[in-house]
Amino acid sequence: MEHPAKLLQLILIPLLVSCSTGCGYLFGDEGVFRDKSNDYKKAREVPPIRVADGESEAPAGEMFPIPPISDTILAAGKFEVPRPAPLDAASEDEQVKIQSLGDETWTLVNNAPGQVWPQVRAFLAASQIAVARVDANAGIIETSWVSLEGQSMASRFRFRIDQGVQRGTSELHVLQMSQAGAVDSWPETSTDLAQEKEMLQAVSQFIANSADSTPVSMIADQAINAEGKIAMQEGADGDVYLRLSLPYDRAWASVGRAIEESNFEITDRDRSAGKYYVRFLGIQTEEEKGWFDWLWGDDEDPMINQQFVVSVESLDARDVAIRIDQQASAEGDEPALMTERDEQALLALIKGNID
Repeated sequence: MEHPAKLLQLILIPLLVSCSTGCGYLFGDEGVFRDKSNDYKKAREVPPIRVADGESEAPAGEMFPIPPISDTILAAGKFEVPRPAPLDAASEDEQVKIQSLGDETWTLVNNAPGQVWPQVRAFLAASQIAVARVDANAGIIETSWVSLEGQSMASRFRFRIDQGVQRGTSELHVLQMSQAGAVDSWPETSTDLAQEKEMLQAVSQFIANSADSTPVSMIADQAINAEGKIAMQEGADGDVYLRLSLPYDRAWASVGRAIEESNFEITDRDRSAGKYYVRFLGIQTEEEKGWFDWLWGDDEDPMINQQFVVSVESLDARDVAIRIDQQASAEGDEPALMTERDEQALLALIKGNID
């Protein structure tokens, strides 16, 4: 009987000889294991898929859209490789935070809408609250009528998930309606603000408790934009500003809070003129210092104790422009001149704290 190793050798030698003379049936252009690395060159451009008449095109779209990059504006002149922007301060805050302005209350979640959507659905399922209508494109979930303990009248709720100000964050709004009067359409504001607040707190606590096991809804993720509502832009005359997609009243309040959280001291404010008068206190934390080292190197920050005016200007019904301009020193000393890179860095610092 032949030795196994010798038998294997007798089998492989003819195969190797055969492949040396040609293994086209295996590795050639028509082979089983042909090289497909150049197949893209043969790709043809085809017309887009047409949706049948009467059908909605809303779900169709790019699965992995590439958002425009708008935070790497450079001054004209010699090209320099742009440095990465500092991490948004919102990413370091608590995962779930309830915010309010006037009578409006909402929850800020440091997750994309595609992650918040299934959490709200899971909350309703766990609470045994029936869902009457969903609209992923609008980010809306409406419940059926539910009888709450201690309430004489049934209520229903509408949950709206919007993109947050910062990229990858979400805002959750709750609207409540009581089973009294006209119930054909949702009111502008909740008929019972206490019930709205209680429901918002309950769903917010559920989201916070389940943050470590968050699934993702691809439908909601594609339908609800998660790019954020703020971006650094350059105007026609070359000036740099932040474009913020919020109503003016909320934008004014958000900018004021962000200024104080961005190492500025507000010395005065003029709501009617849309101006904050501020003094830059300098970078306080080691993490921030590390990021600004590329800008000022080992030298002392020349912008420390300089006076600035941060203006909030309405562009349209939904957008505002945020600009920062240097102000002459109150003591009459010659201030250090703010360069365009200084301006971008200070705006980026404020941008990371707006929510």
